[in-house]
Amino acid sequence: MKKYLEVSKYIDWDNSEITCLAKSLSVGILSEEEITKNCFEWVRDNIRHSSDYKMNPVTCKASEVLAHKTGYCYAKSHLLTALLRANGIPAGLCYQRLKADEGRDREPFCLHGLNAVFLKKYGWYRMDARGNKDGVNAQFSPPKEQLAFPIILNSEADLPEIWSKPLSIIISVLEKYETYKEVYDNLPDIELIVQPEKST
Repeated sequence: MKKYLEVSKYIDWDNSEITCLAKSLSVGILSEEEITKNCFEWVRDNIRHSSDYKMNPVTCKASEVLAHKTGYCYAKSHLLTALLRANGIPAGLCYQRLKADEGRDREPFCLHGLNAVFLKKYGWYRMDARGNKDGVNAQFSPPKEQLAFPIILNSEADLPEIWSKPLSIIISVLEKYETYKEVYDNLPDIELIVQPEKST
């Protein structure tokens, strides 16, 4: 679990503003589930999703997300990871591959960022703090997962890995572009590797 508690360039939970917020969300609370819920709901409800609110600047580091109160799903997941780690709770990054357009009935596809937290009672549990809106109702209700987006199409997928650091393709996009619109027009994607069926 050590790597899921580490400070890194983008999960910079040693930042004083992050540690201060993390403490305020856990003061007087002993339950790791309650602390996790507080952190999740704070990021979900207080950090505005960049494209939903058409907000700049583009943020990436957890401390940048907190400072500017905005970020894409990826950036919001960086801040939630940081808040949990600052409270001594192991947390990592997860991704889905989803339709990029609102209709979700044709290409292009893109990666979507969310989190996994290790809860002693349940093990790894995924949650999605991207921010709720019409048609999106992500909640923290272990052991049941209630993510922002279900997998609908064959070309969509829940990627099984739990990463301790953000994927380089995510960082590249967030650091290359200066406006939310540029990021929206160049959302990161990966090609799924489909194993051929074995002949019998």
